[in-house]
Amino acid sequence: MRRVHKAATILAALFTVASGSGIGAQPPAAAKQAPAAKHVMLLPGDLKWGPGPPGLPAGAQAAVIDGDPGKAGLFTIRAKMPDGYKIPPHSHPTDEHLTVLSGTLKAGSGAKWDDASMHPLTAGGYAKMVKGVNHYVAAQGETIIQITAMGPFMITYVNPKDDPRKKTN
Repeated sequence: MRRVHKAATILAALFTVASGSGIGAQPPAAAKQAPAAKHVMLLPGDLKWGPGPPGLPAGAQAAVIDGDPGKAGLFTIRAKMPDGYKIPPHSHPTDEHLTVLSGTLKAGSGAKWDDASMHPLTAGGYAKMVKGVNHYVAAQGETIIQITAMGPFMITYVNPKDDPRKKTN
């Protein structure tokens, strides 16, 4: 038993030395050059609200919390929608994680709008909109939501006529 324990101890010590992770070992050069990650801590008053992205109907405001929705990678945004604001049936190429912060967001699934099938999500409510699955939403009262997803943010409307990017004045 002692021989097995002693052999295991010696192997562990050799592995630690060989891998360079022993006490006092220097980190690899790449680790030294990696930029330090920064925490993101914001209060609601710190947010910079602006118009929503062009793929959404006019009237909503958006604030980027973290990341860049226009680039590949994780991002978090908030959207503020006035009472009665609607986003027609659409889908996204990535999962969308949505939390209601205030107001009520009514959400439904499918390629056709159906008021009767919509689920009201109040403050604290959460929804995961699965990639490629059509859904639609409406704000009841001023509603603020937080969305986390992988970018770049894209939206595809079931009916191309609903796409505000294709509307002419």
